[in-house]
Amino acid sequence: MGDVNVNIDGKRMKVRAGVTILEAATAHGIKIPTLCHIKDQLPTGVCRVCVVEVEGSRTLVGSCHTPVFEGMVVHTQSPKVAAARKVVVELMLTAHTGDCVNDTNAENCVLHNLASDYEVGAPRFNMRAPRYYPAEEANPYVRRNLSKCILCRKCIRACSDIAGKNILSIGYRGFRSKVVAGYDEPLVSEACRDCGICIEHCPTGALSAPVKV
Repeated sequence: MGDVNVNIDGKRMKVRAGVTILEAATAHGIKIPTLCHIKDQLPTGVCRVCVVEVEGSRTLVGSCHTPVFEGMVVHTQSPKVAAARKVVVELMLTAHTGDCVNDTNAENCVLHNLASDYEVGAPRFNMRAPRYYPAEEANPYVRRNLSKCILCRKCIRACSDIAGKNILSIGYRGFRSKVVAGYDEPLVSEACRDCGICIEHCPTGALSAPVKV
């Protein structure tokens, strides 16, 4: 495939045909926020934080899975895009019952930082009942706090596609969906020893290394 000419945020660039908007923007120093994307892995488009505005398109598109085309004009920070991202983050925070105020690692939480960037306050949306899970301390290699999980599935894909261990998956349906190990068992697998790939890819504080005593 050859190259195509695209315009992203007023910046004209020549990129390889077939690359995604996210890849083209990143290669030219234009940052588009993501929560579910893993570099060099197939995109899933789960989080919808990376949406952008493409002139001529009826709706916003996910930049992580939308390929560029000749003459494409993209806006990554338009008012329409900012408003959509703000709502997406707000919806995630509605189900995100983790205690960020007292979390000493909150500055490393991508969701927390996006909420700050887009000035997201207390969620306006009501829930049937907050999703709360007690922190799991059983595994000596991974500490899980699913109250902070946003179901981005990055840990599942990192475990299966990068580490090749297939320990994690999505269990249940709808509002009850959560990341599970096995048949929703404690995460105590010895396969987690000296790995940490899921911790590395988690965009929130849902997964972390256990505190050494």
